[in-house]
Amino acid sequence: MRSVVNLTVHGIGPPGRPFEPDEELTWVSVERFEQVLDAVAGREDVRITFDDGNASDVEIALPRLLERGLRAEFFVLAGLLGEPGRLDAGGVRELVRAGMNVGSHGWAHRDWRRLDPAQARQELDDSHRVLTGLTGRPVSRVAIPFGSYDRRVLGRLRRARVSRAYTSDGGRARPDSWLQPRTSLRHDLDLDWTRRVLDDRPSLPLRARRIAARAVKRARG
Repeated sequence: MRSVVNLTVHGIGPPGRPFEPDEELTWVSVERFEQVLDAVAGREDVRITFDDGNASDVEIALPRLLERGLRAEFFVLAGLLGEPGRLDAGGVRELVRAGMNVGSHGWAHRDWRRLDPAQARQELDDSHRVLTGLTGRPVSRVAIPFGSYDRRVLGRLRRARVSRAYTSDGGRARPDSWLQPRTSLRHDLDLDWTRRVLDDRPSLPLRARRIAARAVKRARG
């Protein structure tokens, strides 16, 4: 497999809690979510991920994934478990029992470029400890909140022995890369949007611009 498409789902259906700023842009209807699942079923070059630990992960997404024989990776905010509209500890365990993978989205949905030392410990050390305890498995993969990273963030992740880090940079990825770009589902997606994302074959200039933008993020800080 030469490359993969990593999709990110945030929330589905009724939110069950107030939106964070601009969160409504990545919150999709049940119908649109099902359209995407039907489009990716049977495709080995597509990975499905979920961010934020929303209650819809279990209530809406999980049964629809299982119906189609799909697996996904759920990146949970460990410090927000049990809050209104969020997963609780039982929901995390249910995902694991269903054969899904669970990773960390941090502790409290903070920008990792702007952490003080105590917050950094919460976001990486404490979140991994809590999720490892809930899942019974070592948690070593992360999804970077807001896709906000720089060389200091990446260095911190390396020192924390993170085995894979997912971003929000868009585009396809090499299957075994440590840093994995992802594309978020949008509230207004349609079948044309889905086809473009799944079958994205960018021109050389566009590919070069994407590579350059990621290089700038990796170097800054």
